[in-house]
Amino acid sequence: MNSASDNLVEITDLWFNYGEREILKGINLKIPRGKVVAILGASGCGKSTLLRLIGGQEKPARGSVKVDGKIVHELDSDSLYQLRREMGMMFQAGGLFTDLSVYENIAFPLRENSDLPEELIRSLILMKLHVVGLRGARALMPSALSGGMARRVALARAIVHDPMLTMYDEPFAGLDPISLNVIADLIRSLNDALGTTSIIVTYDVSESLKLVDYVYVIADGVVVGEGTPELMLASDNPVVHQFVHAEPDGPIAFHYPAQAIGVQLGLK
Repeated sequence: MNSASDNLVEITDLWFNYGEREILKGINLKIPRGKVVAILGASGCGKSTLLRLIGGQEKPARGSVKVDGKIVHELDSDSLYQLRREMGMMFQAGGLFTDLSVYENIAFPLRENSDLPEELIRSLILMKLHVVGLRGARALMPSALSGGMARRVALARAIVHDPMLTMYDEPFAGLDPISLNVIADLIRSLNDALGTTSIIVTYDVSESLKLVDYVYVIADGVVVGEGTPELMLASDNPVVHQFVHAEPDGPIAFHYPAQAIGVQLGLK
């Protein structure tokens, strides 16, 4: 897509497995600086694992993950910690601390990763809560939030320190249409306003194609298609076409590999 200097994340010939189960089988992709990039694929294809590899929670079997010129899995603990301070993460289930208020949840990364005075921390929190429309909910506990509100709090926490890279793991899952559109619009507008780089991992094709600059489609551990949303919608690759258009029949199987049901039931 771009020269190396233009790419914040570069993944080269990346292999990863859980035990004997291979998840990623030679993935290659690049995330340009300042762009919103979607990584699409069916459940279980390794999308969330890819984010963990970028963040250094997992190490590849072979290949490399480079972020801002640094090979993530070769960093020592201190260097990895410093790199993670430049990342924001919106977790698949929100990941809010249940015993902390909305305000304290968002304050946590600022207090952990900076020496900012409380007055400045307060200002940053209120500004980010204002952006997501929840400044008036700062004293609420996570148990008092709706699903959409919790996602917006998680979004505010992910970007409160203006990270160079923000990763969103299934940000649209379980949201009503209004909340979904709000979250999608916020991801796009915040990325542009803050000049950050965003990676969205999702299986929500229709919503992600509206807001991203570039798309990767993963299936069976490899990249099967990449390009702009327009190119993906017009793709004649059977895997990409089936996934993007949500067709029930095609090369992407619904069932996880297993013995025939008759054999397992003892009927054959």
